[in-house]
Amino acid sequence: MEPSDDEAAPPRAYRDDATSVSSDGTITIGEDAVLIDGAEASDDENYPYRQPSPMLKYIPTRVQRTSRAISRWAKGPQPPRPWKIQPYFPTVQYAPVQFVNNYFPKRKHKVLLLIFFYMCWLLCFGLVLHRSAFASDIPGHGSPVRITCTDRFWNDGNGCGLNGNLCRPFENSTMAFRCPANCKRVEVVNPHAVGDQEVNYRSLVIGGPTNKEKDLEHTFYRGDSFICGAAIHAGFISNQDGGCGVVSLVGEQSKFPSVKQNRITSIGFDSYFPKSFSFLSGTSSKCRDLRWPLLGVSLTFTILLSLFTTSPAVFLPSVYTGIFFHVALASDPPNLTDYYSIVSIALGRFLPASFCMFVVYKYCVRRQQLGLHAQFEKTILWLGGCWIGALNNYTFDRIPIQRLTPHDIQQQPGAIPALIIIVLSLFFIAVGQAWAIRVEGRLPRYLAVYGIFVACILAMVAVPKMNVRIHHYILALLLVPGTAMQNRPSLLFQGILIGLFINGIARWGFDSILQTPDELRGDAPLGSLLPLILPPIVYNNPVSSGLLPNITFEWTLPLPGLYDGLSVLVNDVERFRGYEDRGKNSFTWVRHDRELPEYFRFGFLSGSRTADYTKAGKWAASGGWTEMPPGPGFA
Repeated sequence: MEPSDDEAAPPRAYRDDATSVSSDGTITIGEDAVLIDGAEASDDENYPYRQPSPMLKYIPTRVQRTSRAISRWAKGPQPPRPWKIQPYFPTVQYAPVQFVNNYFPKRKHKVLLLIFFYMCWLLCFGLVLHRSAFASDIPGHGSPVRITCTDRFWNDGNGCGLNGNLCRPFENSTMAFRCPANCKRVEVVNPHAVGDQEVNYRSLVIGGPTNKEKDLEHTFYRGDSFICGAAIHAGFISNQDGGCGVVSLVGEQSKFPSVKQNRITSIGFDSYFPKSFSFLSGTSSKCRDLRWPLLGVSLTFTILLSLFTTSPAVFLPSVYTGIFFHVALASDPPNLTDYYSIVSIALGRFLPASFCMFVVYKYCVRRQQLGLHAQFEKTILWLGGCWIGALNNYTFDRIPIQRLTPHDIQQQPGAIPALIIIVLSLFFIAVGQAWAIRVEGRLPRYLAVYGIFVACILAMVAVPKMNVRIHHYILALLLVPGTAMQNRPSLLFQGILIGLFINGIARWGFDSILQTPDELRGDAPLGSLLPLILPPIVYNNPVSSGLLPNITFEWTLPLPGLYDGLSVLVNDVERFRGYEDRGKNSFTWVRHDRELPEYFRFGFLSGSRTADYTKAGKWAASGGWTEMPPGPGFA
């Protein structure tokens, strides 16, 4: 007889060869197979008689036979054989549960033990989190400002206004800052212009040490560099632990070198920029992002819970809650500088996500784990898979695919082979799961459910002016029903999918499955019209004249109907805005430094909003002019 807690569990059945049919039609049941409770099996399969449909006479007999054969195959073996895991070394695997039963035999003792366990978990996690999230003051500079991996001192395009006035001060200012861990991996995912270069899929760090000693006093970065990425590149903080320090604005610098150090290759720029920064030596604080010690705390408590409990109603809510707040507050929090806002957002996302997890528990997790006593296998496969999915920013994010668009797949190195491997892997996993579902006799119902899913997605694809975006939390919800059976592959796959769901909601929230093209484009080009600039007039005044060289650009009026002005960037800084109602159809620029080249880009204006800029034209230090290549430039 099965144990009392296995009453609702499927019986122990479980190989395709558990039954066989002899030559006289007799069904033989293998000694390792167990029939469903209450099932009536005989040598003959009896089905109720149904009156043939009159429409059948219009369907060829061969088609009817084929369709009936497919239908019989899809229904699976008769009787169905639900899966059940027979643990390896069952005595060893059941030992943790037996230990609890021996020392805490009564139900109230187990409840008190569980409450004590939760209190210890919360206390340990809270103490380490407080130490990680809040840093002490840096002497002479105050409390550090919490910044994200993508924070910069300069905005793209004309976001800093004319002459960069909206991004002042340029110099004589300091800021105490705090960077999270793991900022080295953060890259630009749309092409970014640095002079006449287009940078993509790398860290936006422009500049570095300017002397052989590579000391901080002679290390400068362009103002639009990632602050945390630059701090890692300079060796000022650690990528693994993050850190605190003081950054100093040092005004205009020129000739930013390209330097490879600390596993980051910076971008070179051979001209000048009005705002740059460096790091003050001796101000690096010992504050650390303790996400790895926090991971140790969360792993320890979730593993203990998995080993010592057999109840799915205790296991899933506890693990889900612990991993959710670990992701939301420690391993992959939203990009916000105020930690109290991070806590608020995590709590706001937790309740609706909990409802989704209740549905997943009722229809998927409970069916899989009820009566499961393979404690170590559950911990390794299900819980391990869940952590792999929840730590998506360290696991699956390493796959070189950022977005499933043809342009991105063609541009990103390694994306095409990775996509082929992913598609093939998913195909074979789906085939294996479909076969396992068929053995349980549930394939027709699952085909109907997934048919509805596919029909809904196709209907959304047909919505005009909207794009379907399958976020990984949506993908997890779509695929997790296919793991509602008790075998080892389903343990692993279900854990990974629930981990992906947790990561998707805790980090990004419930993003819509339908998004506008503007939401998907982000800072990519708009595809707008580009200005047609006439060949410039260049005056390379000799040094003896006492006059600096200058260059004049002209364009024709009127401008296209959607636009009323034109913007000019010089070295990625807006230096001119000319509007049609003022009759502006030319721009003259006096060279800033005879020994440095300068880069010019042009874009239409609609009020203060800019369209796409052109690629950069180069005015060389020698006085020669290189025309802008065709096509749009980038922010």
